[in-house]
Amino acid sequence: MSMTSGLRKERHSVSDLKTHLVCVTKYKEKIFTAQSLELIHKSFVEVSQKMDFNVLEFNGESDHVHVLLEYPPKLSISQIVNSLKGVSSRRYGQAGYPKPYNKEALWSPSYFVSSVGGAPIEVLKKYIQNQEKPLL
Repeated sequence: MSMTSGLRKERHSVSDLKTHLVCVTKYKEKIFTAQSLELIHKSFVEVSQKMDFNVLEFNGESDHVHVLLEYPPKLSISQIVNSLKGVSSRRYGQAGYPKPYNKEALWSPSYFVSSVGGAPIEVLKKYIQNQEKPLL
């Protein structure tokens, strides 16, 4: 895999898939500190290296994190999210940080995700509409 000009080039595909992910703590409990957010960030990067995607940006507040990801077409968003939440929750607990209401789960099962980057929808629509149709 190579990354040139923002494109991911693999054996059978060229892609530019980026997404904005927001994960919220269970019960929206305000439990993160600057130090624990750094641990979450490190665990997200560790997961990304193992699964072959990239954490382009990371930040958070006391009850949620925002992440900008670049990923290959072979991975689904749900695979990525499950791994990020699972590993970070485990690392968070191992470091001795308290989970919401002393439960097992760090994260709410819900999340927000939105695709980002690329050409605006109207530009893409025009490009597709203006393709040269073969003559019958």
